[in-house]
Amino acid sequence: MATAAKRQLALPEALSRDLNRLARRRGKSPLALLQDLIAETKQNRFSQDYQAIQGYWTKKAKAKGIVTARDLRRYLAKP
Repeated sequence: MATAAKRQLALPEALSRDLNRLARRRGKSPLALLQDLIAETKQNRFSQDYQAIQGYWTKKAKAKGIVTARDLRRYLAKP
């Protein structure tokens, strides 16, 4: 069963007009548009975190001479 938390949101008049205009242009309600924007922001944040973690471990691997999958297998096979 889905649940929803009710929230009230006070926006400056100009921002509210922009939100309504953009929602109409996309054929969505302002609420649906806000939900989509929040989900997109969350996805972007996770993507950036993933890339940062991947970059960290890539640097660590390159420092050990691990560049290819074959290099990794050889490194892991060492006693």
